[in-house]
Parts: sequence; C-alpha cells; structure tokens
Amino acid sequence: MAVKITYFVHGTTIDNETGHSTGWNQGELSELGKQQSIGLGNITLDQNYDVVFCSDLKRAKDTAHLAFGKRFKIIEDQRLRECNYGDLNGGESDIVEPMQERLEKFPNGESYDEVKVRMADFLEFLKKNYEGKSVAIVAHKAPQLALDVLIKHKTWEQALAEDWRKTKSWKPGWTYLLS
Repeated sequence: MAVKITYFVHGTTIDNETGHSTGWNQGELSELGKQQSIGLGNITLDQNYDVVFCSDLKRAKDTAHLAFGKRFKIIEDQRLRECNYGDLNGGESDIVEPMQERLEKFPNGESYDEVKVRMADFLEFLKKNYEGKSVAIVAHKAPQLALDVLIKHKTWEQALAEDWRKTKSWKPGWTYLLS
C-alpha cells in the first residue's frame, strides 16, 4: 500500500515580498501569507489527513497551524526544512536562486543533494509508519523539488525547470504517491 502525500508550501513571507531567500532563517509570514494560510484551510475543508507534518521553521509552522491546526495533529520535523543557504540565509534572491539552479553547495550550508538525502530519510520514515495513510506536508521549495526527484524520478534539472514557482502556477496541494 502507498502513502498518499499532499504537499503544501508555506504562505508568502516578508522575505519573499522583499526579494530575499530565507533558507534556515525562521522567516515571518507577511499579512498576505497569513491570509493565504487561513484561505488554504478553508479551501481544504473537504480533505482529511491522518496527520500533518511541517518543517520546524516558523513560516511553515505558522502556515500549518493557521491552515490545519484546528482539525489535525501537526508534527514538526527538521528534515522538512528549506535548503540551508549557509552564509546566504536571508540573502538576496537574485544571488541565491541562480546558485540553486547550478545545484551548488552553499557556502557554509548545504546542497540540494543533501536536502534530497534528508527527504529520502523522511520518506523511509513515512513508509515504515504511515503505510496506507494520507499525510499532509507543509514545507518549502527544496523539499518539494526533492519529492519530484525521489518520487516522480525527475532529474534535478527537470524539477527546477518545471517548478511551479517559475510560472506562478500555485495550487492548493500537490499529490505524491509513495509506494
């Protein structure tokens, strides 16, 4: 039996609005991000999950609690964190994003391949403990792209090229089947 994963990204942050890439900084939801998170809860009222997991970074926790906190148990997991941009946590997106595309290890941080290792470990945990269940995840860009690589068998280059953020084609959850 598979684990059904529905992946949600955190709401818009103040960093997003000012052209910064938060990385492992906590990050604050902007007013728009708070409204998006509440709205996400409203448009997913007909969905049911056995559990909701979220990154332990503030912006993901806040989104999870605003969207799902009254309906589901929420478990924080640091494996769901954004990529650690190291010296560039909170840096200008114009600098950080091209480095993501080149799949480089960030100075005093990590690479997307290291995020993939974290996510592979998390997926093994899900297989072992949530087989046949439906789980929601609230997290960040790099962990979602890692799911595209690990579950949908895309290359990093494909996952980055097809990222919904480039086309602004957000939707209320992306589904992955982990078997």
